[in-house]
Amino acid sequence: MKKRLFRLTVIGGMVTAFCYLPHPLSAQALAYAQNKPKVERSAETSSTMKLRDAILSLKNQFNVDILFEEKTLTGISVLQESVRTSKDLEKSLEALLAPNGLSFKKVRKNTYLIIGKKLEGSTQPKVTSNEKNTPSGLEGNDFKENNTISEVNTTATAEQTVTGKVVDDKGSPLPGASVSIKGTTRGVTTNTNGEFSINVADDKAVLVVTFIGFLPQEITVGNKTSINITLAEDLKTLTEVVVVGYGSQKKKDLTGSITSITSADFVKGNIATPEQLITGKLAGVQITSNGGAPGSASQIRIRGGSSLSASNDPLIVIDGVPLDNAEVKGSANPLSFINPNDIESFNVLKDASATAIYGSRASNGVIIITTKKGTKKDKFNVNFSSMFSAGVKTKNVEVLTGDQFREIVNARGTESQKALLGTANTNWQDQIFRTAYSNDNNLSITGVLKDIPYRVSVGHTNQNGILLTSGLERTSGSFGISPMLFNNSLKIDVNVKASSTKSNFADEGAIGTAIGFDPTQPVYVENQTYGGYFNWLESNGNIVSLAPSNPLALLNLKSNKATVNRIIANVQFDYKFPFLPALKANWNLGIDRSSTDGKESASNLISANLFTNNGSNGYYTQSRNNFTNQFYLNYVKEFSNQNINVMAGVENQGFVRDEESGTTFGNPTVPSTKSYFKTDYALLSYFGRVNYSLADKYLATFTLRRDGSSRFAENNRWGTFPSAALAWKINNEFKDSQTFSDLKLRLGWGITGQQDISSGDYPYLNAYTPSQGIKYQIGNTFYTLLRPNAYDPNIKWEQTASTNIGLDFGLKKSRISGSIDLYRKLTSDLINEIDVAAGTNFSNKVVTNVGSLETKGVEVIVNYSPILTENFNWDVSANFTYNQRKITALTKVDNPTYVGVQVGGIEGGTGNSIQVHSTGYVPNAFFVYKQVYDANGKPLEGVFEDLNGDGKITDLDRYRYKGAAPDYLFGFTSQMTYKKASFGFVLRSNVGNYAYNNIFSNRGVYSNLFNSGFNSNLSTNILETGFKTGTVETRMSDYYVQNASFLRMDNINLGYNLSDLIKIKNVRAQLSFIVQNVFVITNYKGLDPELRDGIGNQVYPRPRTYSLGLNVNF
Repeated sequence: MKKRLFRLTVIGGMVTAFCYLPHPLSAQALAYAQNKPKVERSAETSSTMKLRDAILSLKNQFNVDILFEEKTLTGISVLQESVRTSKDLEKSLEALLAPNGLSFKKVRKNTYLIIGKKLEGSTQPKVTSNEKNTPSGLEGNDFKENNTISEVNTTATAEQTVTGKVVDDKGSPLPGASVSIKGTTRGVTTNTNGEFSINVADDKAVLVVTFIGFLPQEITVGNKTSINITLAEDLKTLTEVVVVGYGSQKKKDLTGSITSITSADFVKGNIATPEQLITGKLAGVQITSNGGAPGSASQIRIRGGSSLSASNDPLIVIDGVPLDNAEVKGSANPLSFINPNDIESFNVLKDASATAIYGSRASNGVIIITTKKGTKKDKFNVNFSSMFSAGVKTKNVEVLTGDQFREIVNARGTESQKALLGTANTNWQDQIFRTAYSNDNNLSITGVLKDIPYRVSVGHTNQNGILLTSGLERTSGSFGISPMLFNNSLKIDVNVKASSTKSNFADEGAIGTAIGFDPTQPVYVENQTYGGYFNWLESNGNIVSLAPSNPLALLNLKSNKATVNRIIANVQFDYKFPFLPALKANWNLGIDRSSTDGKESASNLISANLFTNNGSNGYYTQSRNNFTNQFYLNYVKEFSNQNINVMAGVENQGFVRDEESGTTFGNPTVPSTKSYFKTDYALLSYFGRVNYSLADKYLATFTLRRDGSSRFAENNRWGTFPSAALAWKINNEFKDSQTFSDLKLRLGWGITGQQDISSGDYPYLNAYTPSQGIKYQIGNTFYTLLRPNAYDPNIKWEQTASTNIGLDFGLKKSRISGSIDLYRKLTSDLINEIDVAAGTNFSNKVVTNVGSLETKGVEVIVNYSPILTENFNWDVSANFTYNQRKITALTKVDNPTYVGVQVGGIEGGTGNSIQVHSTGYVPNAFFVYKQVYDANGKPLEGVFEDLNGDGKITDLDRYRYKGAAPDYLFGFTSQMTYKKASFGFVLRSNVGNYAYNNIFSNRGVYSNLFNSGFNSNLSTNILETGFKTGTVETRMSDYYVQNASFLRMDNINLGYNLSDLIKIKNVRAQLSFIVQNVFVITNYKGLDPELRDGIGNQVYPRPRTYSLGLNVNF
């Protein structure tokens, strides 16, 4: 009675949650993933059913694996009542099997094998070629079509008998594994203990061992009479179940463009943030880091993004909890709180038919991250990994040496400028960079306690940056349990991930200062007032007011440290109704909370301004509290040759953020500053999806989502986002095809939305913001002023309509596999910042809806296993992306004279922008003058083409030239394993991307050499051009726009299995050596061609990292 009451309480709570609004299930692939049984009852009476269907009903009811051969159960029917004889699985099996002369054996936890009379105790069951030999718990297309084992009726001339045992990598037997002789039709299956015995003709025979969910092996018999085989899990099979948002689907049943990658294929090395795990691995996904700082953020673009001024970041969902795109203050990367070692897989949803279920947050794609969890198949396992790394700088910005600098100053300078020269030869870049040592340690425990799977992990990362004083230290932990209650009707998933990250942010302005600092000056001077550091001084001993600070002083005398504590947790209830097993209810509650505590300080010895203010001390705090509450019902029904899956739900999300900051100065006459603000927004959503399958050949998916966002006024608050997709499994039309193991055509269309607006959470309200720079003095007190924000009361959803056509293929039993996708996206009502007439708003710019953007492209993925033998495996993977974006409108009415929105600010001059958004061109096109060159190819200073022919050079002669984004992306991965050793690498290439070399334009003119009271260094580019003055036109020359296409070797990894050396039972160890950022080939003359915005000025260089790692499993 109590159980029933509790069960009703849970159901009631779920129904209440539906009214209250709810979040998604993060399904995880299982090694034995399979289709639900298709119950065929045409031959049975209303009171009987096939024994096979009864067995599969028990399998689903008790959530276990039950293995059997089809022929064992063929032709046997049982009473329907016998299926419900007991709530105990083994008693139910006994009741079903015993009357039919069958028995069962528990071969491992939650796995049972049904034994026929002829098979019991036998190791050589004979199977004819037209009989299926697939254990039901291992069903899969490849097994059914290709792994049927048969034995010829003629008597073999056996020369020897080979016996053995087949086990998994944990030593557990694999009953039902097939052992066949290559090139013949002879084969056997292993018994309940994984044992087999087979006759072979001679010592040249090759045994082929296969088991669904594991990689096949080929073993040459030789003179061996006993062979024990350990099969490794096939992680490609584990990805057969794909998380698609609010549920999961089999990969073979997908109709949308979705790419999956598991931990076995992640990028290896000193990885601090999750996105680095998949860089270069996925077609259509471009990941560009902001630089080499520890834990630095990356720009992630899926199919190029869909907006101009709104966010182009994809939605990221972690274990069913969607993350907010807002900045986490005190953290360089909002994903840095996740320990990469805890991640199991990434599923990237790219086209609208896949992403539309997420509606208003899915225009730029969706990345679903699933973390590692325990399962009922897990034995107790302890994993420890440790990695030690050293990072080094690979390249300096090329500037004048001390001798070159002295020569130029002596030739061109005045006597007072020559007098400023020193006698040193200081390489300032070498002074501020170092060899950075890091370590990463992780411990995880996985197992099952009283039938409850669990996983617990802790990790600690200490990563120093190559720029002095920069570093990141993270302590993380995760906990997950998955109990099953009410005879496995209710599954509860609890996931908790927490971290504490301490960051030391170095003043990256020191990099630019080091590039331009006089190389003839020493780092330190004796009897120097300013901490012993060299500084440019006036005759009275004060620091020259406009002079750059000593780069080393900027690093050592300034401090910016922050601690971010963050927790993401969710509890998910998945309930299967006993009276209607086809219906499930899912309720997911999730939170994402973080708190930031940051401290800043700057010594009065750094600069003239800080000396006057007697130094400064600052603080900043932030609190983020986000929640999601989601509920949905899912109905799955199979009948005849059709399958229907219907899901409908509701979700409520809330995002709250408050921040405070302040600065005080040592000089009491300088007023302190303080600011505080709090903001929030909410989403209310209704969504549904229908999947339909006919004859396992023809698939259709329809989704609909309706979102309401508080970021828009009531009249524009709601948006509707539909999608539709069709797929045709062509290979199922040709069941006997020896060529294609997979061939599926996909067609999808959908609309997604955008509401991440750069102007904040209230763009439709005339809100006021505290001024950061202006205060009003009354008496001795300074008061902060409030300034009104520009606003548009009619701002509404930005919408993207997407069409995708794709082809998935698999050849030679999927040793060759891949996909081809063609796509087109059209974004309308672009959220964009435009100029407005003076006096019409509270600013001369306002964020509103105007314009449209077209994106189109092609993606190709090819995976190939050229070698797959007992001792040598080789897997290669290649991906290719072509992506082209074009702005199709930027004004409400056609205006051919409208230049566009100027963006891309540069160093040098005041308010200069080098890029523009213009109709008919790519976003961020370079807006430049066309340089004229002499006969030798040397640029002529101040000489540009008069493109409009009016006889003078004006802004009207600037033209749009190239763009920052690449036209083509390439990725290539190779991984080889020979016996105990492994070797792999990752290559990546961007083609068609251009970059503006801001170091050349700012440091490549003689006029920047001499300044009032100090000299500045120049780029070696001055030796090529000889440019004298840095005019605006010179800075805007297309001479400085360079081809930044590149080929980068991201990663080389070597590994060796130490298990044979350790010789401790149940202990496996792997030693690895990894090099990251091995080399880059490019024609770009700056520091690094990989730039997120196409503008190359001072940038924290990516280090080359050498890592030595050890991974041990107990």
